[in-house]
Amino acid sequence: MLSLTQQLSKLSVSSSKQQTLKTFEGFKAAAPYKAAAPAARAQALFSRRTPLRIQAARIGGVEVPNQKYVEFSLQYIFGIGHTTAKAILVSTGVENKRTKDLSEEELTRLREEVDNYTVEGDLRRFNALNIKRLKEINCYRGRRHYNNLPVRGQRTKNNARTRKGKAKAITGKKIARK
Repeated sequence: MLSLTQQLSKLSVSSSKQQTLKTFEGFKAAAPYKAAAPAARAQALFSRRTPLRIQAARIGGVEVPNQKYVEFSLQYIFGIGHTTAKAILVSTGVENKRTKDLSEEELTRLREEVDNYTVEGDLRRFNALNIKRLKEINCYRGRRHYNNLPVRGQRTKNNARTRKGKAKAITGKKIARK
């Protein structure tokens, strides 16, 4: 069996009929060629290619958007808000520019600084364990969590629909007839 490069060298580019090419795996692949200027073929080939672009930088296990400023991109990480994002920029010495314009060295400094904070999965786990602990010790806040009611003293007579969910019909209540 001929090598792939030997098979390619035997193919003629200018012939109008289809030629088959055996690849190294033994499959036959049709390789149709039309008589055309080499420059036109090259232009057609490169016009279909799109350059490889990084869509989002990865910081703290999260892909932050490239088009936004770093201060706002960092806020896509769970556990980093406006104030913390500003503090990270000051401590790393990175100026607030679009994420796509950052150098690799600046991205590395940001990643190292974000690693010093409790973010994403660790923070979610910490919050879930804290709520679970409150429920287990059966304190007031734990019971409010257990009953899906507001925890921090908000009134529930009229509002708290977000926390309590959709209004439920009361069973056994009679409907007044006219």
